[in-house]
Parts: sequence; C-alpha cells; structure tokens
Amino acid sequence: MVEIIDRGVYIYKGKTILGYENKISLEDTERQLKNAGEDISNLSSFLNQDIARKNTIAFDILMKHNKSDEDKKLNIKFDALASHDITYVGITQTAKASGLKEFPIPYILTNCHNSLCTVGGTINEDDHIFGLSAAKKYGGIYVPAHQAVIHQYMREMMASCGSMILGSDSHTRYGSLGTMGIGEGGPELVKQLLGKTYDISYPEVIAVYLEGKPKLGVGPQDVALSIIGTVFKRGFVKNKILEFVGPGIYNLSIDFRNGIDVMTTETTCLSSIWCTDEKVKEYYTIHGRPETYTKLEPGEVAYYDGLVRVDLSEVEPMIALPFHPSNVFSIAEFNKNAEEILKSVEAEGQKQMDNPDIQFKLTDKIINGRIKVDQGIVAGCSGGSYENIFKISEIISSQSMGNDYFNFSVYPASQPIYIELIKNGSIEKLIEAGVTVKTAFCGPCFGAGDVPGNNGLSIRHTTRNFPNREGSKPSTGQIASVALMDSLSIAATAINGGVLTPATEINISDIEMEYNFNDTVYKNRVYYGFKKPIVESDLKYGPNIADWTEMQPLADNILLKVASVINDPVTTTDELIPSGETSSYRSNPLKLAEFTLSRKDPNYVGRAKDVQELERLRQVFISNKNNKDIDNIKELERVFLQAIGEKNIKDISLEDLIKSTQIGSVIYAVKPGDGSAREQAASCQKVLGGFANIAEDYATKRYRSNLINWGMIPFTINTIENSGFSGFEVGDYIFIENIRKAIKDGKENITARVINNKGNIDIILHVNDLTKDEKDIILAGSLINYNKLL
Repeated sequence: MVEIIDRGVYIYKGKTILGYENKISLEDTERQLKNAGEDISNLSSFLNQDIARKNTIAFDILMKHNKSDEDKKLNIKFDALASHDITYVGITQTAKASGLKEFPIPYILTNCHNSLCTVGGTINEDDHIFGLSAAKKYGGIYVPAHQAVIHQYMREMMASCGSMILGSDSHTRYGSLGTMGIGEGGPELVKQLLGKTYDISYPEVIAVYLEGKPKLGVGPQDVALSIIGTVFKRGFVKNKILEFVGPGIYNLSIDFRNGIDVMTTETTCLSSIWCTDEKVKEYYTIHGRPETYTKLEPGEVAYYDGLVRVDLSEVEPMIALPFHPSNVFSIAEFNKNAEEILKSVEAEGQKQMDNPDIQFKLTDKIINGRIKVDQGIVAGCSGGSYENIFKISEIISSQSMGNDYFNFSVYPASQPIYIELIKNGSIEKLIEAGVTVKTAFCGPCFGAGDVPGNNGLSIRHTTRNFPNREGSKPSTGQIASVALMDSLSIAATAINGGVLTPATEINISDIEMEYNFNDTVYKNRVYYGFKKPIVESDLKYGPNIADWTEMQPLADNILLKVASVINDPVTTTDELIPSGETSSYRSNPLKLAEFTLSRKDPNYVGRAKDVQELERLRQVFISNKNNKDIDNIKELERVFLQAIGEKNIKDISLEDLIKSTQIGSVIYAVKPGDGSAREQAASCQKVLGGFANIAEDYATKRYRSNLINWGMIPFTINTIENSGFSGFEVGDYIFIENIRKAIKDGKENITARVINNKGNIDIILHVNDLTKDEKDIILAGSLINYNKLL
C-alpha cells in the first residue's frame, strides 16, 4: 500500500521510476523507455545527480523566490501571507512595534478559529474588529467570520501555479494547486511584512509516487493517514518537501488531492508540491482565475532524495486512534482486534496524560463485539470540501441519524461551497436525515466546538487528534478522545447508528459532480484593501489586546533553572500551550501565559514565575536598591558561588558575576514542537522569563524558529556524548558562561554546568546552524528588539 524508498531515485517525466542512486543501468533504462515509445535522445546527459536534482518542481519554485546568490542557503520572499483570528493580532502588534507602515504583499486576515465569540465576553469580537482596522490601516484583505476557513479561502482566491504562500497556521498547504505553502510561527510573517526573507538551507525533496486508482469507499483522508502512518515515526520526511508525481495523480479529483495535501503537515514535512494538469486548469477557470494556471511537472529526468510509493488501489478505509494522526490502523483490522488495540491505546494514553486521577478508557466502546462511537464531525480545511459533503449527502439521503446518543455535524469550508450545496439539494438531504449543518469554522480541529461528552469518542474528518484537542480538560476531570477518519466512513458509521463502519461495506455510487463557484458573498462581505492603506485610520483595541512585555538582550552569561522536564518521545505544541478556549486569550500575552503547559505540567507556571522573581531580585541587586528579601538574595549568592566554584573566586568577584549573568527558566523535552505553528508555544515561555529549551531534537523547524524569534536559545543535547549525565530534574540550575560570545561567534558546542544537590557536572550543549540574523535576534532578546535596533 505505502512503501518507503530510503535512497535517491530518478524519475522520468514525473511518471516512470528509472532506478536508484548510482545503481541505475543506462542500458536497461534506455530499453525500458524505448519499449514505452519515449524519446531517449538526451537521457544519458540527465542521469547525473547534480543536473537531475535541479529538475524537480520544487527546485524551480524555490529558485524563483530565492533572493540569495546561492542555491544551498535560501532567502525566500513569498507572494502572499495568511493568518487567522488567533494569530493576526500578535503579528500586527509585533510588526507595528518594529516600524510597519504598509502591508507590502497581499496579507489575508481570516476569522475561522474564534469566530463563535463564546469565551471571555467581548474579547473574540474585539480581535475581529482589530483585524478589520489593521486591514484598513495597512492595506490588507479581511475575511469576516463564517465566510471561509483560512485554507479554503486561500485555495479559492489566492493560490496560483508556481507561487509561494506563508501562513501562520501549520496546515498552510496548497501543493495540489501548484502553490508551495509553508506554515510558520507569526514572527516569520512579521519578517515578510518588514521586507525581510525566510532563511533556510535548501531542503531535501522526496517524491511521493502515486499509482493506481482508489476503490469506491476510499477517500482522501484514508490515503493521507496511510502515508502519515508509514513515514511519521521514522521521521523520513521531516523538514523536507514532498513532490507528488506518478500516474495515480490523474485518477484523483482536485478536492481529493487537496484532502491528501493538507494532511502532509502531519508528516512533519516542510511543504508540498504536485504536478498540475487539466483538472487544475479547470479548477482555476471555475474560480474565475484561468490566468493563474501553469502546467507544472518535473524536468525530463529528476532526482529525488527518497521516495514514498503509494498504490492507491490498495488503500483501505483507515482510522487514526488517539492521540496522534500517525496511530493508524485499517478500520477492518481495528474492528477485528478492537480490544487488544484499544487496551494498548489506553495504556499509552494514560502515560501521556500523566494524571492518575483520570481513568482513560476506550474499551467500553466495544458493545456486542462492535465499536460504538458517540459523535461524527466533518469540518475544516481537510473535511469541509464540496466533494466530501456532496458524497456524504448521497450516502445519508433518505436515512436517519436516529435519536440516540450519536450525533453528526458538518461544516462546509466556505460560503461558496455552502451555496452550491444548497442549490443542488445536498444540505436539505443532510438536515432531513438529522445532520447538523453549520458555517465555516475550524473549531472541531482545535478544541473550540462540538466538544463530546466526558469519556466520549468522536470520529472526525479534521486534521488532528492530539490529547484534549477536542476540548476536554483533564485538570477538571474531563477527558474525551478523537479518532481521525475519512468523511465517507464517518457517513457509513452515521447511517449505522454510530457503529464503526468502513465505507467499503456500504453501497456507494461513482457519481459525477459538477461545481459552480459563486463568489458573490465574498464581493459583498470581504474587505479588499491591498495597495489601498488608509494610513490615517486607527487600530481599534479591545481591553484584552495588550502589548508584549519588555524583553532584555542576552547577557554575557546565563543561569537557567529547569522548570519542567518532559520525557515523552514527542511533545506537541498543544501540550506546550493548549488550544481550544485558551486561544481566546492570544491577544493578551500575560493572560495567555497563565495557561502554559497547564494540561501537561500544571506546576510549570508557578515554577517559572519563581525563577522570574530571582531575575527581578538580580536587577534590584544591580541597581543597589534596598531589598528586604534576604533569603532570596542568599539563594542567589549560594547558587552563583556553586556555579563558579571556589577556585574561581579570585578570578571574578561574586558581585560582578551576578551583574553579568541573567537568570531564566528552561524546559527540557525529548522532542518538542510537533503540530501547530503557533508561536505562543514559545512566546508564553518567554513572557514567563524563559530563556531556552533543551531537547534531543526539535519535532519541527517552525517550533525551533519560534524559539529563536522570541530570543530563546534552542539547545540540543546528545545523550551519548554526555553519557555520565543522568538527566535533568526540575529545580536543577544550569550555568553557561560566556554564552553571548558563543552565540555571536557561532560556537556550536557549548560547555554548561549542571548544579543541583548532588553536586556539579559539566555537560555539552549544542546550538547548530544559526544564521547571522538568528544569532542577532537571540542576542537582542527577541525579534521585536532586533527590529528596533535596525
């Protein structure tokens, strides 16, 4: 079904696999292509890695957007930017503090996350009003609430073949439409708004070779989950670009391709791009933008750094069980071995929650030998497509959801989709059957809508099923779970009363679908202000919109205190800063910071504040003001004495050491940052006085970038290299001398001293591959500070 080829591969015209690395036989290849009737006159000149590597679609797009003089270190400028209502306030505030005058490229501000305005009084709508005022003042494009989820609007109105879009949402993926989309934290968008570049080393490019045709009952989520389940745990495509090639592409509709493409985020790849064809051309024509189509395909022979081979005809209906999109089984296998699989999920889930008071249980969903679920949801950028909902309506037509515990909600991804579904009768069929149809909303994807009951199991065609992503709160005794499935199998389950059913077990017709795009609602409701800034207009602030706290530049030395230790194999950004209702406070850095690690390590905030108080006392000590807190001063002196060691007392005075050494908190996690692009996973730590993370590896580039942009040092540690070190514990101090000079000089191996009750031990930390700008941002203390210095 899905096979990984972990070595270089040559592909001819995007359709024929020629061979691998240097093992390719020119004679056999020429014979193979000659028998296929292909022109082979120039073949030998292309069977060269250096030449063929430049024949990928990805290389061509990246080079056209690269502003550097080399193709190994890229400085990218994007064609458009996109944010939603829990990111654009912070981005605008940061850019404003850095001297923003006008949005230099199209910046689309959508409202699809906190659009229900149900938490915190007026604060969500205050953000929306701020967003419209920003679009007016700086010349942006503002999409009001309920009109479209962010990525559907970008597909319909902004994608174009060969372009690049940067979004402050991790699922910024438009590769199937010929646009290379990248999801990053807000500071990277700030850089683009200020005319700066997105700086990366040239990424590896992995071919995703599609062949065959999906069987009836198999949808895009099934294909996506099959790929994620195969590649994620191996880290095979981490921070790489996926280039979709192969004859199987042309057997897929555009909505089917979009559904696969948006889920590539869950593989941890950097971006994606697909070959384009007449179906893509038709898509742009339907959407009134035929000029944006260009045929994209690799050169005659293209070289890829690896390959994922997918036989679409062998893909079965799949399910991703809690608590990750990679926890994948076929529904048939799951139904056959439900008790064994669910016991394993329960055991792993209990460890992830790390809370003995919560009894995580799913085996009670086995009723009379079958899995009975409590809820079905189809929504957002992955599930709410026209094709998905049209097919659901055909399956459910003349059926009944019944009046038992199972309930089913559907969210069309945009108002134009909704209009067409009304016109063709699909909405009527859904409502008659008892399905609840709602407006465009991302809530079910991040825990702000349709929260199931306690101990509930929801099946969803959305993007993620991380712990508490559906909105439950373990701290108050609430727990629920999400399993990801394709909309077809969710519909099949719905007409079976909530009994888990793969769509291949019901009768499905291969129905022709016609789609007409009506953008009248956008013309009537969307504010189009690009290149028309109203400079004299004011930003409109609500009481919850606050400025960033002051951040100090990096001192000569730092003393870190470990405020949390997370030994899970992977830590998601949801665990670092929860989604759901917490997101309503993202416009207020201090209030939002109170939620940091609240569902993973509830004592973190208190510990971090205690360390922050030590830094305040240090500042008082420096200024020679009276200080009555003698015990804390003594603690400072004790730790600093222990840090430098008695033998060094003569070389530097205790007073000078304290003056030159900042005190901040640090989090240790094995592999933090999987999932969302949310910058707040880092900025909240900074607001609480965090100076660094220490990890064996970072799950995504975007989380590491977020740390850097908030002036936090992204240390890594090699456990083998530090074999005599038994690991960090909460309360440990870490003293790093001359850190400012080390960062400035680009030193990658840094000696640090761990100080605890057991004594001192020296370890080696690493800070690898910092660009000059990244070094300067860390030295300045944050991107905001860095921009102020320019």
